[in-house]
Order: sequence, then structure tokens, then C-alpha cells
Amino acid sequence: MTCIILAAGKGTRMKSKYPKVLHKVLDIPIINWVVETSKKLNPEKIIVITGYKAELVEKILPDDVVCVRQEEQLGTGHAVKTAYNFIPDDEVLILNGDVPFINEKTINEFIKFREENGYQAAVLSMVLKDPVHYGKIIHKKNKIEIKEFRDIVDEEKMINEVNSGIYCFDGKFLKKALENLKNNNDQNEFYLTDTLDMAEKSGAMVVEDNFQVLGINDRKELIKMNQAIKNRINNELIENGVTILDPENTWIGPNVKIGMDTVIYPFTYITGNTEIGEDCIIGPMTRLHESTLQNNVIVQRSEVEFSKVMRNVSIGPWSRLRKENVIEENVKIGDFVELKKAHIGKNSKAQHLSYLGDATLGENVNIGAGTITCNYDGKNKFKTNIGDEAFIGSNSSLVAPVNVGKSSLVGAGSVITEDVPDYSLALGRGRQINKKDRIKK
Repeated sequence: MTCIILAAGKGTRMKSKYPKVLHKVLDIPIINWVVETSKKLNPEKIIVITGYKAELVEKILPDDVVCVRQEEQLGTGHAVKTAYNFIPDDEVLILNGDVPFINEKTINEFIKFREENGYQAAVLSMVLKDPVHYGKIIHKKNKIEIKEFRDIVDEEKMINEVNSGIYCFDGKFLKKALENLKNNNDQNEFYLTDTLDMAEKSGAMVVEDNFQVLGINDRKELIKMNQAIKNRINNELIENGVTILDPENTWIGPNVKIGMDTVIYPFTYITGNTEIGEDCIIGPMTRLHESTLQNNVIVQRSEVEFSKVMRNVSIGPWSRLRKENVIEENVKIGDFVELKKAHIGKNSKAQHLSYLGDATLGENVNIGAGTITCNYDGKNKFKTNIGDEAFIGSNSSLVAPVNVGKSSLVGAGSVITEDVPDYSLALGRGRQINKKDRIKK
């Protein structure tokens, strides 16, 4: 089976300089929702038809997707024809790049529907109370016809079964139909819908959940879709034992996993392939992205991305874990602490106003307020290593590359430029001098 995804259009109603399919639902481009669903079907090929600002769309697609450009947008039939050389003789599924919520189960049922009925072509349809502006499904003896809204006659206007834009074809038939496709309509476009009437036998399967096949055409619909899928995800998590205190103001992506008895406070955004364990407290005003948090982790008013956090860790408020951090068990990361490529050992603390970049801390390390690892010399990044049970005094600067030994103490206000041996006191500051009565003079 080959899957073809139509994503060449501009989406003029978006009023945007970007292609419509690049706009995001829950932080994921619309087109990538469709691609990820397609992958679950295990097709031999996924082909995306690009057009308007094709290079931007192609840039965010997975490497294993084949991109074919439709240089001129001359209709859906023309779009599919641009991929003619990739169309096999067996199953061909055609999806729309702006219909993000079609699911694997429905597609598999649709493919089975075509095969079992012996249809050369099939369309997924939906029934609407107000079907205005949709292509109508007109049932004939052994096949169906799809008429665009602009082409229907009065007696057909009340038909409420309409085209979703999702099709399944026998590949041999599709190639022959594309060769014979005409553009004799008021738009001078090649309609893919015309292929259904060319078939000896074609049919329509009505989808049970219309939400799956609704497209996104403008920003109002984009907002509605964001709200709708957000509510579905939140409700599913709540049903599986997660407490979300304010679902209206909590945004959780489709690939996020959260353990039972975890509590999510308002204004929290959790995206990417993030995994959160049980009995955690997340939020309020927190953002987590592409990170793993084990059980009993607290993150308050903070950002964590591309990081791994072990159990019983407290982060925040106002902390920022930028990328590639590993936080071991029972660590405390406090207010206005920033980490980048830091490995923090068990039971260590950095609770106030610090930056730890390209740093490795052992166990039971105490980082005083205002401590900085100076990891960048203007050209290169260097590492700082701090041994077990070391104590770094407040307002210290550790100029990398540098090592602070086990159980050593760095005096407050020091600038450390040389390695500190184990069990040592390091002082890197000027001697204090008191000028008695100088102020009076």
C-alpha cells in the first residue's frame, strides 16, 4: 500500500505567509499529524505532494517521506497525477494534509471496506446537518458520483452525505483514470472526484466520528481544532487517573504519557514525547518538552526540555533546564537556576540564582547562590567537574575547564581557574583590606 498526502495548497483563508499545513495543533505541524498516522499503517511509501513554499514543508517532514512537487496547483486530480510514477498496482490511500485527526482504526476499516466490496475506488464520507459548500455524494446503481457544490443542481442541494476528501483506490484503475481525467469545469481544474464516476464499481463509507475528517481552513478553525483535541486528550488522561485541576488552561500533546495520581496545575504546557511518572506535581505555569520525569517529581513555574529527571526531585520555582540534563534522585533545583548539559548527582542542591552549564556534579554537592560555571571562552565550550560532597560558596565563578575535588570547599566570592584537590579549601579572591575612618575623611 502507498499513501499519498495532498499538501500543495497555500491556504489563503489562513491569511499567512506560511503554507497552511505548517500551522500547528498542540505544537505539532498539521501535516505531521497526518504523516504520523500514515506511518502506523506500515505503507511501502508515504508520498507528500508539496507546492506553495514547498521547501518549508519538505524541511519539517521525516527523511523517509518522498516529496513530489506540484509546480502549478491545477486541482486535486492534477496533484495526484504528479506522483504518477510512484503509484503502484495495488492499494493507494489518499489523505489530505490539512485533516490532522483521521485515525488508524478508521483508515484500516476504510481499506477493508473497499477491498471486501470489490470497489475500484472508494471515498470516506460524512453526514452533516448543514452540508453547504461540501461536495455531495450521489449514489447510482453500482457506483457513486461526487459533485462539487458549485456544480450541483437544486434538487441535489439537500443531500447531506458529503465528501471528506479521503480516498482509497486500486492502483491500476487510478493510473488509468488519471490519464483520462478532464478539466471541463468552471474552475478549469482536474478534480480527483471525477475518478469515482469513471469506475465500474465505486462506493462511499460513512465515518462514525465526523471530527476525524474535518479540515482546517482558517485560523478560527485552527483554534477550534486545538481546543477540541486538547479536550479529548485531557479527558482521556483524567479517565486514566491523572488530576488536571483546570483542563481549560492545560495543554498536553498527543504523545505525552502521564502516570496515575500525578497532579497538573493550570497554565501548564506539556509537549513532545514527554513521559511523567506517578505522584508528580507539575505546575502551575510550567512547560515540559521532550523530557522524562520519574515518580514523585515536583516542577513549579519552570521550563524543562530534552532532560531526564529521576525520582524525588524538586525543580523550581523559576528554574530552566535547557537541554541534555540528567538530574539524579533527591536533587533540589531552586529559583532562578539554569542548567544546560548538566549531570547532577544524587542529593545535590543548587537552590538559588545559579548557572550550571556543561557541568558534572557528584553526590551531596551544595551549590551556593550566584554560582556560575564559566563554560565558554568565546570560541569553545569546556566542562566543569565537581566531586562528591563538595561545597561551592556563594557568588563563585568556576572557569572551565576545571575540576573541584571530593569534599572540597570553595570560599564565597571566589574565581576558580585551577583544579582544586580533594579535601581542600580554595580561595580565589583579593584579600580584604579595611581603611579605618576613611569614610569620615
